[in-house]
Amino acid sequence: MIIYKNLTISKIQIRFIKDLILTNPTASRRKLSQLLCISWNWRQANGSLRDMYCRSVMLYLHRLGHITLPKRKRIPNNPLANRKKPMKIILDKTPLKKTVSEIRPLEIKQVRGSDLEPVYNSLIAEFHYLDYCHPIGEHLKYVVYWNNRPISCLAFSSAPRHIGARDKYIGWNKDIRTRNISLIAYNTRFLILPWVKVSCLASHILSLMVKKLPIDWQNYYNHPIYFLETFVDTERFQGTCYKAANWHYLGLTTGRGKNDQTHKSNRSIKAVWGYPLHKNFKQALTQWT
Repeated sequence: MIIYKNLTISKIQIRFIKDLILTNPTASRRKLSQLLCISWNWRQANGSLRDMYCRSVMLYLHRLGHITLPKRKRIPNNPLANRKKPMKIILDKTPLKKTVSEIRPLEIKQVRGSDLEPVYNSLIAEFHYLDYCHPIGEHLKYVVYWNNRPISCLAFSSAPRHIGARDKYIGWNKDIRTRNISLIAYNTRFLILPWVKVSCLASHILSLMVKKLPIDWQNYYNHPIYFLETFVDTERFQGTCYKAANWHYLGLTTGRGKNDQTHKSNRSIKAVWGYPLHKNFKQALTQWT
């Protein structure tokens, strides 16, 4: 048997892949992975084929010599390695000095896959201290508008697989966490544009997002989320807006990163904040579904 990313691959399955390659001699690597996904019903929660994951499995077996994949017909563009910096957009930078009550209601638009996605990308690249990073996995992007002016951006993505403070708070074990980690969304970016000076705006937007995001996530990915989390760099911020929006402080990160082998801090310590989206969130996250 072969183990790859918690997947156990049997000799029978390897034989099946070999036969699939033999019976489809003109198929590309991409086509073969799609056929294998269909045969084994490897699909995401929204019904899409797990094509990229399947390709990585087949490539792993190919490199070990268990199967022989056809030669690459083309080298696909890698958006992570060859990404271009988002283009700057023209903005109205007139200072906005109002109260929250004066700018209600705000319009929050989910922009992933829309014509407005470049607006989010550009604003984050230009004004967020972490810059723009091409998301991987499940994710949604938001732009907040007032009077058709963008004033804020947020993004949520798949949660990191292991965060000690969060895992202790939820009370799940490794196997349950591996199975249910997709039921958590991680707030990766939150930006209030620098010329927007509205007291309590950040906490107000967060309060709106906890109502909107679960609906959008269910519609986009066809599965629910029960918990939100974020990291706050303790060297820069105190997490005041999350506290004001009733998020819970869960503890601190170790500062080691997910692939650390040294057990020594190599990055800034982050405060972990979480927000339950359902009163029975722990039951939902810890059950073996």
